[in-house]
Amino acid sequence: MAFHPAHPIPYGRQHITEADEQAVLETLRSDFLTQGPKVVEFEQKFARYIGAEYAVAVANGTAALHLCTLALGVEPGQRVITTPITFAASANCVRYCGGEVHFVDIDAATALIDLQQVRRLLEAHPKGYFHGLIPVDFAGLPVDLEEARTLANEFGLWIIEDACHAPGGFFTDSQGQERRCGNGQLADLAIFSFHPVKHIATGEGGMITTNRVDLYEKLLLLRTHGITKDPAKMHRHDGGWYMEMQTLGYNYRMPDMLTALGISQLQRADEGLARRRELAARYDQAFAALPAVQPLAGAPGHAYHLYVIQVTDRKGLYDFLREKQIYTQVHYIPVHTMPYYQELGWKGGDFPHAEQYYARCLSVPLYPTLTDEEQQYVIDSIKEFVG
Repeated sequence: MAFHPAHPIPYGRQHITEADEQAVLETLRSDFLTQGPKVVEFEQKFARYIGAEYAVAVANGTAALHLCTLALGVEPGQRVITTPITFAASANCVRYCGGEVHFVDIDAATALIDLQQVRRLLEAHPKGYFHGLIPVDFAGLPVDLEEARTLANEFGLWIIEDACHAPGGFFTDSQGQERRCGNGQLADLAIFSFHPVKHIATGEGGMITTNRVDLYEKLLLLRTHGITKDPAKMHRHDGGWYMEMQTLGYNYRMPDMLTALGISQLQRADEGLARRRELAARYDQAFAALPAVQPLAGAPGHAYHLYVIQVTDRKGLYDFLREKQIYTQVHYIPVHTMPYYQELGWKGGDFPHAEQYYARCLSVPLYPTLTDEEQQYVIDSIKEFVG
């Protein structure tokens, strides 16, 4: 009998276990629902997992990006480079601070920002014209941060690594050393998201990692209204109740309930990553002899948040798969084509590789609890359409 899915197969799905539920329940019964010990525990455990010195838990990935631009001092008129193939927040964080976003086209094989084009852009302007670079580890494929750091050092840029898709991912540098995404060795700051379809799911939530203590201390202050309760950092100390607002900050905290879930999810992060890579390898094998289906380039350190294929009739395949209860997604609509950014002067045709990619890309189901039968059903359905 032919396989038929018992329920729709989405492109991504969270996996909540009894251990996850118990972790949240224990926190609900504790003295702290927010600003308690689970936040610090999650930060410390996540920093160790990533290999960074410091981690700051925040409300979501967008809040993480905003705090990073604030901590780095982005001001009106400053220019920051990023990719058009990303979620809009990677660019919006610059606009929140009044900065100017400059997009650079992608590499057609990987959909990552093309660092050679970044170099050409930097060389076409005086040193100091640009202030920062926000590369994105798109789909889980790490950017070559060694090359990015060389550019940053040469042209005086800071780097925020948007690693939302890549916890556990790594690239291999020119010395053969594995460099884990977000470990703080090459980027000034890195950010992660714990949205339900990500590797670690807390519903909402984000994390910033860094090896710079100065940025870490700024982030802690900015995350909580710009307020400190540390007597050593106050201008005066009136008593045990006293606190000082020392800068304009935000309420970007992550509550203990969600960090408890994050701690539990983190315990099986490597298991989930291994399953993602196993599923991706099966897709690679299935599509290798199918010229009509072109996956993005892979790599040993790919974290496979997404598995993206490119086909000529993307809309046709999208609709065909939905009829078969396979719910794919498009990642992403190029940011520079959004009406808001077009009002700022960007237009269609500015970045042909990004636009050609968008016209053909489709993210197919990939998550740790996707069964072999379900994946084979997805593969067979794609083959049926393009066959």
